[in-house]
Parts: sequence; structure tokens; C-alpha cells
Amino acid sequence: MTTLLGRHARKFVCLVAFIVVAACSTPQPSGAAPYAAIVQDARTGETLFSDNADTRLHPASLTKMMTLYIVFDEIERGRLSLDTMVTVSANAASKPPSRLGLKAGQKVAVRYLIRAAAIKSANDAASALGDHISGNEAKFGARMTRTAKALGMKNSTFKNANGLTAPGHLSTARDMNTLGRRLFYDFPQYYNIFSRRSTDAGLAQVRNTNSRFLDAYKGADGIKTGYTVAAGFNLTASAERSNVRIIATVFGGASTAARNAKMAQLMDLGFAKAPANAPTKPPAAPAYDADAEAVLMAQADPLPEMRGGSAKTIRPKIVVTKSPRPAARPEAGHGARPDSGTVEATQVAVAAIEDSIAAALAEAVAEPPPPGTLDAQAVSMAVAMAEAPTLPATATSPPAPRPDAPAPQLAEADVATEPELEAEPELEAPLALAAIVPPPAEGMAEPATLDAQAQALAGTGTASAGTLQAQAEALAQAAPDLVINDPTELVAEAAPVAPKRNSPIYDRVAENTLSAPVEDPVVIRLSTSNARHWGVNLGKFNSRSEAERLLLKTQLAESATLNDGLRKVVQKGGGYQANFMGLTQEQADLACRRLQARAINCFTMGP
Repeated sequence: MTTLLGRHARKFVCLVAFIVVAACSTPQPSGAAPYAAIVQDARTGETLFSDNADTRLHPASLTKMMTLYIVFDEIERGRLSLDTMVTVSANAASKPPSRLGLKAGQKVAVRYLIRAAAIKSANDAASALGDHISGNEAKFGARMTRTAKALGMKNSTFKNANGLTAPGHLSTARDMNTLGRRLFYDFPQYYNIFSRRSTDAGLAQVRNTNSRFLDAYKGADGIKTGYTVAAGFNLTASAERSNVRIIATVFGGASTAARNAKMAQLMDLGFAKAPANAPTKPPAAPAYDADAEAVLMAQADPLPEMRGGSAKTIRPKIVVTKSPRPAARPEAGHGARPDSGTVEATQVAVAAIEDSIAAALAEAVAEPPPPGTLDAQAVSMAVAMAEAPTLPATATSPPAPRPDAPAPQLAEADVATEPELEAEPELEAPLALAAIVPPPAEGMAEPATLDAQAQALAGTGTASAGTLQAQAEALAQAAPDLVINDPTELVAEAAPVAPKRNSPIYDRVAENTLSAPVEDPVVIRLSTSNARHWGVNLGKFNSRSEAERLLLKTQLAESATLNDGLRKVVQKGGGYQANFMGLTQEQADLACRRLQARAINCFTMGP
């Protein structure tokens, strides 16, 4: 009996000893995560302070800075756009808080996922972005690690897009500081998102997890917080004062307040030590190795070029590598057929050009015609017409008579049948007269002008020389059988019967007064006739610019159905509604069906 009890007692003692030894061998938590910190001058990258900065620790949600860096890079490469619709994976929807509340299969625009990941530090939003870019969590983790090496982050390896604790998911304070500086310099157009206190993430209005530090520290404008039990309270922050920018990282804070207080001390130290006029030296471009770059470029090809997928940008290389001489023109006997129409047309054109040049040269060097001839008169008339001011000819306003000429009396029938006479200047009368006046008698000096010729014919007439009256009287003496009651009738009678001349004739061309061009009417709104009382609504936005940008992109993408629609932004309920108005019911229904097929929220609006 005693032996049996002794054996049980020994077994019990051994069991207790084993439990005690096992308990003593298990690491006990110290109550605080490992601490690390670093301060750098963001302008130069110079380290101003560091403490345990190269120890590999858990980065927690500072990981999302790398996720966002890759997203921004994808947008710059043209494989994503802010309006790309991402289908939430089951993996992303299963992530624990902090989260946006995404459901598997749900479609969310990239811009909202970026806001949720940067501002709210939503794990499901970050994972949705990673799964969309690389297909699954493991592939995106490998992409993150390759990118980290290209950025100079030597001690970082990533396993997921959100920063939840995982074996091998480690980084350092120095690497996270490097990443924060990269975000500022590589993507300045997106950096402002980290300073927003709150924003619309599509499903909800989210508040910045870093609001306390942003509000408490002067000049702070980012960047990212992080917390897990293994990591403690982490923060990478940046602030600018008087053109001096400091960036710092803290790992292992005991609480939000303690972490923020430590960060303020580090920032003060940085501003005190940083020179006021240090030159800005942005980091060099990422140094991707050949294999990583090949993977990145290969991922671009299969992505669809549509709104529901990725917006693909084609950037052609325009560097000239060679400049070949142009091909020679085909000529007869050199590869062209003898009856080639092209060669014949070219020869005709060349001959016409040569004739024009020869004619112009001949005219330039030709001697002036003898005075008194029709050629000389034509030249004099052309010179006088070129030097005199141009009088516009109208169909309703007759030329003003000379002061010494009697007013012409036109019958009503003449006005109706010959309206062009009212538009002709007086200068046409001497030209018509010259056509029927006989040449001067032998031995008489050649007159220099038509008016002088009329005076010679008139002899000692009483009418003023050069007027229509004087010309008519002179003509009456030369041709007594011709009876003229009104001098203006001479023009109407004489012009049609002018004899044919062999010398060049310069016809007077009436000059039209150019009226002001009629501008096309500007349509400022579409008619609502033909049952165009229907519209299409694309949703509600925080700013008018976002609504107008979406309307323009949608109209360009769906010009077949929305080209007749009027883009209209309506402010309502604290937001801006993006609408297409002025459509028929058939156009509105068809447009919405096509947009919904592209994963774009849309509904029709009736009268």
C-alpha cells in the first residue's frame, strides 16, 4: 500500500515539476513592444537622430504606405485610374477591424479605397487594392518586397497589404522613414491625402486616425499611424516650418498619447538641428532589377481597357533612331510605265508653271505701249483704278454725279430692266465711249486721255471738258445722224455694240463690300421637344469638379448614347448630383444598361 502511494506521489511531483519548468521556459511579455526611432531632414535625407533604427520590427499599419505607393505607381504607369472599379475579394472582406465594411463581390472605385486605407487605415480596403493589382495576397506581398528593395529599404519584407501581424512581415524605423520621404517626393500630387482630417470613402465618411497629432503639432501634414499588439503604437510623421521639412518614425509607443508626445520631441529636435538653407535633394528613381521590371511590364498587357478594369495609357517612344531618305518620284524610264498618268500630270503642271513664269517676266521687261493706243489707255485706266480709292458698288445706290454734270434722268423701266447700271462707277462711260469713237484725223496729235480725246472731238463746246455732256456733244458732231436725249443713255446703247478688239481688254470687276461673318448659333441647352424629358443620374459627389469630371469621362466613353445629353451638376443635400439631361426615354434606358454593364452606378430619371 505504501509502495503504491509512493509511486503516485512521485508521479505527481514529476508532473508538477514539468509544468513549472515549461512555464519558466515560455517567454513572458514585457508589457511594451520594442522601441525604435529616427529623425531625418526630408530635404537631403540626412539622419539627425536615430535609436534602434535598423532593428527589424512589426510595422503594423505603416505597411499601408507601401500599399499606397504601389497603387500610385500603377496609376502613373497607366494600369489603374482613380475611377477603376475594384471587385472586393473574399480575402479582403474577411479582414478584421479597422475596416470600411466591404462585402465580397462589391464594386468600389479605387479613389474610395485609397481614402479608406490612408485615412481610416482600413484593412479590408488595403487588401482589396492588393488583390486587385496582383491577384492574391501572397503575390502582392512579393511585389511589395521587390518595390522595397528598389526604393532602398534594405531590411523590409512584406506578406500582406494591410500590416496585420504575420511571420516574416517585418521592417525598420529607417526603412519606414525612407518610404515616407518617397511618398512625398515621388507622388506629390497624392501626398495631400495624408493631411485630410476626414473624407468621403464612398460607403461612409471616415476620420483620420492621425487627427490628434495633425491638430496638435504646428506644420504637421502626415503621414500614417499603425497599431497591433506585437508592434505597439507606431507613427511616421512629417512637418514643415519655414521651408524646413522634417520626417520621423516611432516604433513601439505605449499609447497614442505617449507616441504623439515622443514624436513631438523628435520633431522639435529635428527642426533645431536641421540647417535653414539646406539644398533639396530628391531621392533617385527606384532601381528595379531586370526581373522585377519585366514582371511589372508583363502585368500591364492582359488588363482590359475599360472603365470597369484598368485605364491603360500608351506612351510611344518618339526618339528618332534613323532618318531614311524619301523615295524618289517615279519618272518615265525609271520604274514607271511610259503611259503613267502621274508622270503626265506632273509634266503638265511643270509646263504650266514655266509658262506663268515666262509670262510674268515678259510683262515685267516689256516696253510701254505707244501713247494714244488702246493698250496705252488700258494701262492708264488700270493705274488710275489702282491709285484711286475703291468705291463699293451697290444695287440700290447710284454713283454721285459730278458737280458740273446734269443729273441723269432714268425712266422707271430702265431701272427695272437694267439694275446693274446703277451700280457701275462713272469711269465706265469713257471706256464705252472709246469703243465707238472714230480715230482722230490724219495729222492730229494723239490724245493722252479719253477726256482729252472728247475735248478734241468737241472743238469749242460749252460743256466742261471731261464730263458726259462734253463727250455726248463731241459724239454728236462726229455722228450727226445719232440723236441722244440723255447722255446716260449713251452708255446703255454703246456698251453692247462695242467692236471686238485684238488688244488686251481690262474689264472692270465690281468689288463687293464684305459683310461681317455670320457666327454660328451657340446652343446653350438642349431642346426638350420630341419627349426629351428623361435623364441619367451617375451618383452624388463631394465637389462639383468631381461630378463634372465623371460626366465628361462618361460622355467620352459612351458617346454613342450620351452624345445628345446635356451634362448638368445639381447641388443637393450637401453634395453634387452628376446628371445627363435632355434624353429620350429610349436613350436614357440604353445608356444606363451600357453603363451598368461597365460597373458604373446609374439610374434613369423620368419627367
